[in-house]
Amino acid sequence: MTKLNKVVGSLRNEYSRLEKEMGRVGKALDALGHAGGKTLKRTGRTLSKEARKRIADAQRLRWAKVRKQAAKLVKS
Repeated sequence: MTKLNKVVGSLRNEYSRLEKEMGRVGKALDALGHAGGKTLKRTGRTLSKEARKRIADAQRLRWAKVRKQAAKLVKS
């Protein structure tokens, strides 16, 4: 049993060390991400008003279909 206790203790020590190291890595990444006072900007696609409307209408139809199926299950 003492060998098992040593192994568990060793694993806990390693876990603690790794947590500290991950904290350091996180701080380094934060510092590099904000280098020069700029944040990394994510560019996205711009959809037209008509495209957003088509997507919204399609989603409404999908939800209506789901609700219809749920109503059938409740009535059964």
